[in-house]
Amino acid sequence: MKRFVLLCGALLFCLSYPANAQRNFDDVVIKPHHANGHIHMLEGAGGNIGVSVGDDGILIVDDQFAPLADKIKAALRGLHAGDLKFVLNTHFHGDHTGGNPIFGREATIIAHTNVRKRVSSEVRRGDTVSPPMEKSGWPVITFDEAMSIHFNGEEIKLMYMSNGHTDTDSFIYFTGSNVIHLGDEFFNGAFPYVDLGSGGTVPGLIRNIGYILGEIGPNTRVIPGHGALGGKEDLKAYHAMIIATTDAVRSMIAEGKSLDDIKTAGFPAQWKDWGSGFITEERWIETIYNSYSTE
Repeated sequence: MKRFVLLCGALLFCLSYPANAQRNFDDVVIKPHHANGHIHMLEGAGGNIGVSVGDDGILIVDDQFAPLADKIKAALRGLHAGDLKFVLNTHFHGDHTGGNPIFGREATIIAHTNVRKRVSSEVRRGDTVSPPMEKSGWPVITFDEAMSIHFNGEEIKLMYMSNGHTDTDSFIYFTGSNVIHLGDEFFNGAFPYVDLGSGGTVPGLIRNIGYILGEIGPNTRVIPGHGALGGKEDLKAYHAMIIATTDAVRSMIAEGKSLDDIKTAGFPAQWKDWGSGFITEERWIETIYNSYSTE
């Protein structure tokens, strides 16, 4: 069965940086989960945070929203007494980078080149224009294809995943601990969010997840952008769902059905539960339709 953790509205705020000021985060609890080896996952509001702890100090992957920074710091102290050395961003959305301006004052931020381009520029969504992120939150080390960090006794690999969730996404693979953080390329147990306005594509997401499945082993622990800590079987189920639902929509497009017709028909019953999170069945159908209807 689906093990998706409901987002509680957090993703409604992910596309513009000032938006976190509109939400009350007082009741959010940061919950730690041990993944494997040196690696933990912090669950709160927004994207799941990956944490490496050890003799070299602390490294985190993503940092949720700025108002949660003190709670995140407290959770980190509960895992290790060392200093925070690095912040890695899986992509640019505000529910994963909102804490950058705070954590960037004490740690080095690393991300794909496109993350820096997007957080240092205005974000436009229809008539809404959000200013650039505060400069202390910009990545100071960027890469185009791949890079490695040697930290806490293991090689940490960062690799760009082009045009899946957005055009800014990377995965982070903790090779010694056998843990991979996929950011929002992976919504565990739920329909994905493909940000078509920020370079995301459905075929790109299918390709990226297929590649990851070929790279990880049966015992690799998988940290999703949203949802419960998972493994390879969860990722395989997610990949199969994306392919099956995409094929269903493309088949109806080929039959000449309109978007409204396809929404009315919906998906087979086996996929219904996947739409109880942030992305509903109708929204996922619309995303697929908009990705393929011009073919």
